[in-house]
Amino acid sequence: MFKRKISGFDASVVAFGAWAVGGWMWGGAERSESILAIRAAIEAGINLIDTAPVYGFGASEEIVGEAIKDFKREEVIIASKCGIIWHEERGEFICASDDKEKKDESSTAGADKKLYRCLAPDMIRWEVEQSLQRLQIDYIDIYQTHWQEATTPIADTMGTLLELKQEGKIRAIGCSNASVQEMQEYLRVGQLDVDQEKYSMLDRELEQKGKNLDFVEENGLAFLAYSPLAQGMLTGKIDAGRVFGVGDQRNHNPRFEVENRRRVAAMLEEFVPVADKHKISLGQLAISWTFPQQGCSHVLIGARTPEQAQENAFAGGVSLSTEDLNLMRAVIEKHAPGIV
Repeated sequence: MFKRKISGFDASVVAFGAWAVGGWMWGGAERSESILAIRAAIEAGINLIDTAPVYGFGASEEIVGEAIKDFKREEVIIASKCGIIWHEERGEFICASDDKEKKDESSTAGADKKLYRCLAPDMIRWEVEQSLQRLQIDYIDIYQTHWQEATTPIADTMGTLLELKQEGKIRAIGCSNASVQEMQEYLRVGQLDVDQEKYSMLDRELEQKGKNLDFVEENGLAFLAYSPLAQGMLTGKIDAGRVFGVGDQRNHNPRFEVENRRRVAAMLEEFVPVADKHKISLGQLAISWTFPQQGCSHVLIGARTPEQAQENAFAGGVSLSTEDLNLMRAVIEKHAPGIV
């Protein structure tokens, strides 16, 4: 497993993304199997686990906490987040939801929660205590603002994060779903170690000049790519007949319409010789393509079973040649215009 620095931590380039194990928007999850998956990931060399309170409304953090309790604390780097709340109506309204999925404005029947973006200082302090309790730990290694919002000045948010760092409750500061301008403001008033954003072969907007990947490289930030497998689309395992369960967000995503699946499958077919050369699956190939990209330092991959976790971990030690990467880039550019 390759490792790269995040604010002094030696973090595995492949991290365990714990959104799906929380169940919310992923069609549910089996708690005991999720715990086994996280433990298998750690044993296979993954030492960075990324979670958030809203992933299952606390369930993901609880599962992570249960999974890591038999490991030495210094063996595992825990990243979590703040800024999405559902216990209070405050900040910027996001959506209504039940325990399974978000509701659209036209159909809120059954919704028992209202989600808000809120990065107010007192709310961050409340959230960090809740997360520490659920995770069963004394400090969070990387604490990230989950989404940015306009009701709280960034200077106030950063001031609170710096205080929490001084107090030893967090060790590094990050942001997620942030613009370059927002990151500039974070750095103007404090310290920023990590940017976490959506990035994959199918989501490459941040490669544009002056966007996030340029910025993190210029400013020495780690970049955590979430959804590098495009919610499973790049594994090659989602064929035209695949049906997703109730509450799975992919049911409502145009990317998973049948015709688009066929277009992605055509692109993946051209990657088969590269995958075969390295004796890896198409999903592993997508992982090993992502972390060498300019500006990208780490990739977050979910897993529901120990076998999936082990497969993901193996990809963190695969080194693609410049020839492989160039060939794949050419294939992506050829197919990208037709893919949602």
